[in-house]
Amino acid sequence: MFRKVLSAGFAVRAGHVALTWAVTLILFLHRTDLKQSEERGEFLKPVTFLLLVLFSMLLYFITSLMDPGYVTFDDELKVSRSIHCVWDDEEQMAPALQKAQRLRRCGYCMVQQPMRSKHCHSCQHCVRRYDHHCPWIENCVGERNHRFFMLYLISQLAVLLWAFHIAWSGFGTETEWKEWLRINTFLLLAFIIIIIFTVVIMLLLVSHLYLVSSNTTTWEFMSRHRISYLKHCSSEENPFDQGILRNLWVFFCVCKTVAWERIYFREEDGLV
Repeated sequence: MFRKVLSAGFAVRAGHVALTWAVTLILFLHRTDLKQSEERGEFLKPVTFLLLVLFSMLLYFITSLMDPGYVTFDDELKVSRSIHCVWDDEEQMAPALQKAQRLRRCGYCMVQQPMRSKHCHSCQHCVRRYDHHCPWIENCVGERNHRFFMLYLISQLAVLLWAFHIAWSGFGTETEWKEWLRINTFLLLAFIIIIIFTVVIMLLLVSHLYLVSSNTTTWEFMSRHRISYLKHCSSEENPFDQGILRNLWVFFCVCKTVAWERIYFREEDGLV
């Protein structure tokens, strides 16, 4: 299930851990709400914040180390059976579409690709329901780890918003700005890092929530004019969209592999 921790992404993951704990340590050492709570003997807030940080890091490593949904040669029989079942049920389907799906094979790893999969040149694998390759987790975001990626973004945003409030509470007042800067240098650096990552995470979360609610991947959204099964569709048309509630339910609650060919060809049959 998990790849080796000591991989090409070890430096990225180590950097994430170091930066997270450096900022957390600064928040605990300065005269912030957390520090004052400790001094009063009130440990609920500090412990809760630490648990939230640990939970966010756990989700990060799950997303980063998890198999995102690599396509293997063992999947070919399942894909073939799925497509043959679709051919039997959808007799009015266009022959060109039948042929395109019958011959769809990756030119790099030579596996038969299920619909919505794509070869990642960074991972050297085809990934089911490929969304994008994320350099921050040094892994692809695909069918198996996409929901964990979303949960990580949500938890990370919660940590950052809370950390923003904590850092702001630690800035003291001094008569001389040089003295203020000397006292608050590390806290100011942590505050700037928190602001930058809050903006980035918030933009990522909003964009991914929009894509998930419409059952569209980042790759499909950015490159639909080059994707064989989408380039004939209009810009407003999405053959995988089953409604917002259904899309969210399938994304967050359905853990099994989805046969997107069935949904796609059923939609195509309705359009004929």
